[in-house]
Amino acid sequence: MPNEVFLLGLSPGELVVYSYLKRCENRKTHHCWPSYKTIGRAVRMSENTVRKYVLKLEERGLITTEPTSQFDSEGRKRNGNLLYTMYPIGEVMSQFYQGQFERLNLLALQSRAAARLEQYSGSGKKNRL
Repeated sequence: MPNEVFLLGLSPGELVVYSYLKRCENRKTHHCWPSYKTIGRAVRMSENTVRKYVLKLEERGLITTEPTSQFDSEGRKRNGNLLYTMYPIGEVMSQFYQGQFERLNLLALQSRAAARLEQYSGSGKKNRL
């Protein structure tokens, strides 16, 4: 498990599901495809809880998922497990820091706007008196 993951503020559930996916990951392709049921059994969570944490990991940019399909013995197409792609931690951290930087810039803009509004509001009161 890369140490940088602990800087991302993952919840315990997100961390345990991510850890399991990293364990299953093919290090050359960065892919794995365990089912929700398999993950749930391994980490002692329900399939719905696993699904919730997988969605959160996707939102955070740690993984992507793609549906897969397979054919049964009679040639009928069936849904398969999700194909998980695990992003290299360097890319994830770069995106995380970029997001932090953008949030700081937004806060600075909001602070400057509030100061200007306060200055404008204050000067209007003085002129009325």
